[in-house]
Amino acid sequence: MRKLVPLTLAFCLLATSLAGCAGDDPGPLTAKPVIYLYPEEETQVSVTLDFDGELTSTYPAYGDSWTVDASPDGTLTDPDTGRQYYCLFWEGIGQTEYDFSTGFCVAGENTTAFLENALAEQGLTEQEANEFIIYWLPKMEHNPYNLISFQQESYTDSAQLTIDPAPDTLIRVFMAWQGLDQPVEVEPQSLTAPERTGFTAVEWGGAEVER
Repeated sequence: MRKLVPLTLAFCLLATSLAGCAGDDPGPLTAKPVIYLYPEEETQVSVTLDFDGELTSTYPAYGDSWTVDASPDGTLTDPDTGRQYYCLFWEGIGQTEYDFSTGFCVAGENTTAFLENALAEQGLTEQEANEFIIYWLPKMEHNPYNLISFQQESYTDSAQLTIDPAPDTLIRVFMAWQGLDQPVEVEPQSLTAPERTGFTAVEWGGAEVER
């Protein structure tokens, strides 16, 4: 398996993983995870997040959990106030070590096309992908290159979701990335998605790993 080409980087680089530097640094921001809920019929849903870090922002307010009345079109309604939302939002700071042993090195100017394809391969709808790209594109497209790896256990183990009732399909897309001045070689990552059937819950988010 090919490894990353060694570069002079001002951050902690391991042979098979890239992470925030150890010490007292707060770690990378887990930025804008948003959660969509699509039950087959209107259902009251409780969502609990067990995050290995400090939550810095949530909307609606998290407390100990979120409880919403979810509709099949994704509309979420607060059962106490009647206020409607299209997603549940959170951000936090932790010490997760993101895995860059596989991934993609993408020229900044090609970010849009890459993300459109990569997000579709992971099961996001065009609307969900649109919201993902609108958030991340301005941070990435002007870099000469971006090193991108979509996280699996390194993310899901540090930000565990409990959804009640449990969804039939759960899709969690989390992108760790770093801006680069020069390209690197990295083992290509395989992207897959479950078939969206029954009650579907979707989450996307990301983290920029600073140099």
